[in-house]
Amino acid sequence: MSNIRIAPGQATEAISLDWLTTGQNTLDSTHDLVSAVLMAIGTDRRANADDELPVDGDTDLRGWWGDTDAQEIWGGWPVGSRLWLLSRAKITDENYKYGATVARAKTYLIECLQPFLDQKIATKLEVDVQRYNDTSVSASIALYRGNKSLISLQFQDLWDDIS
Repeated sequence: MSNIRIAPGQATEAISLDWLTTGQNTLDSTHDLVSAVLMAIGTDRRANADDELPVDGDTDLRGWWGDTDAQEIWGGWPVGSRLWLLSRAKITDENYKYGATVARAKTYLIECLQPFLDQKIATKLEVDVQRYNDTSVSASIALYRGNKSLISLQFQDLWDDIS
């Protein structure tokens, strides 16, 4: 998997392509897992039929059309997360009919990263989601292979990033 990353520049940011940034004209595969995890977290997975959509009366379940029968067609899995469902939600506790917002965010993160375990890309996943302040939620994510950490990401303002 190749990456497209935003590289900080002096006055503006520039997009760099991995195959242009390596000295040996080979693909830089050092960030493949990070890219895959960010894609899983940062893209919209199709909502379930019983999910509460952010806007009343909306019928758009989002998601990628390629996820339809992905397992049967190409051995794949649904890409993305359902974090987008929280884009207009208030931070609620466990008494809300859909559960606590922090718990829902954690469930959505685990759901979108579970394929990394199922496909044996990683052996262990740790997700911690906390209320950061009155309007923000933070998340820490770590994927492991054996006892060695493969990737560790922190989203200090996950809530701000969603909305």
